[in-house]
Amino acid sequence: MLKEFKAFIARGNVIDMAVGIIVGAAFTSIVKSLVNNLINPLIGLFVGKIDLSNLVWTVGDAQFKYGSFLNAVINFLIISFVVFLMVKAINTFRKKEEKKAEEPSEEVKYLKEITELLKGKEN
Repeated sequence: MLKEFKAFIARGNVIDMAVGIIVGAAFTSIVKSLVNNLINPLIGLFVGKIDLSNLVWTVGDAQFKYGSFLNAVINFLIISFVVFLMVKAINTFRKKEEKKAEEPSEEVKYLKEITELLKGKEN
């Protein structure tokens, strides 16, 4: 069982996933900082309050912290947009690689010309 676990961990997909999670966690802190320190103050200028996380709607003893919810929505939208851009860039890169793979090299072109010439002489 230990050997199977080692084989599982050593596979590239698991290592790639671990790297992705670590980078994602670091990226999340950057996005939170962006939202809390740059975007929220900008939105707060229009709302009238600089710190959106303090926006609260009180009904009786209950407090609805919709400002914190707005922060979470903004974080989600930014992260989703950046992931979208990354996937789009990766897909563009893959398409370019596929086109390069489809196009034969110069050597292959020359070999084809030579075989066609040889076939022409045989006929």
